[in-house]
Amino acid sequence: MLSRRELFLASGAGVLLALHFWSWNASLRYTSVAASVALVNLQPVLIAGVSALWLRESPSGRQWLGVVIAVVGALVVGLADVPGGLQGVVSAISGGTTANGSGRALFGDFLALVGAVTAALYYLIGRRLRQRVGVWPYVSIAYGAAFVTCVAIALATGEVLLPQPRRELSIFAGLAIGPMLLGHTGMNWALGHLPAFMVNLTTLGEPIGATILAALLPGIAEVPGVGTIVGGALVLGGVLLAARGAPDPPDHSER
Repeated sequence: MLSRRELFLASGAGVLLALHFWSWNASLRYTSVAASVALVNLQPVLIAGVSALWLRESPSGRQWLGVVIAVVGALVVGLADVPGGLQGVVSAISGGTTANGSGRALFGDFLALVGAVTAALYYLIGRRLRQRVGVWPYVSIAYGAAFVTCVAIALATGEVLLPQPRRELSIFAGLAIGPMLLGHTGMNWALGHLPAFMVNLTTLGEPIGATILAALLPGIAEVPGVGTIVGGALVLGGVLLAARGAPDPPDHSER
């Protein structure tokens, strides 16, 4: 049985997860993909810093180096196709190349940063609770709170939830079963065994998996460019470096 404090934290984690999904996706209406990707990929750095202060799980020097390398690699992957190269990236992040005006771009940048902060807090709370709470009680509460929050946001912003075409419903179901139920639950399970920054660091490999799928699926068949390959190698190298710098995790096999 979860205590009142644990119920509160697990529910709060779900609210933060919903806010992460909303703010990051909403940021793309106002700012460039370059700015959104750059800001939201700050998650591992934020988590590593707060972990040291709140959870007393300080990354080693090698782990910090791995975090930085992986974040740089994720930026290279995410920004590889931005027009104008490095100059285009800097201009986009500063709001200078957006067609909607610098004010809208700044608001979009803020939303992307909110997406990074809320995701970081979600992983940190998960790490705090998962060391003493089983994965299924935790995710049941967190996902339930996330669902309610997402519905509330949709209603508050005037989004139409129903009816939806059958094709879209199938896509939503696939997203719920795959990335959410399997992906997020797997990461929440890992939070019972590994520091939050290590678990979150592995999410930077998502673009690598997406790139491989895009190259293999006949309907897409996108060949990755040099920037994507180099960035992917940096992400993998950073994750491996951080993992090798970690102490042996405690045994929480029952979690």
